[in-house]
Amino acid sequence: MTLEPQLLQEIELLLMFDPRNHLEGLKLHHDAEPGKIAAARRLHELGVITLSDGGYLTPRGQEAAELAETLLSILCVEPR
Repeated sequence: MTLEPQLLQEIELLLMFDPRNHLEGLKLHHDAEPGKIAAARRLHELGVITLSDGGYLTPRGQEAAELAETLLSILCVEPR
């Protein structure tokens, strides 16, 4: 499986959320990086975030963000 740039942008956007804080959302402004804006639209279409320009994580999004953080922590652990 090849990780397409769009998928990486979606993961990066998910990692901007704090899945432990349901009250903290994200707002992408119209002058944000086009890739981030497109990633937010795709995540919204998938039911992962509440708004096409950010918003809050849905229950599905919360799970996705937690899994993204877990994967990142596993892969970024420095060898002992």
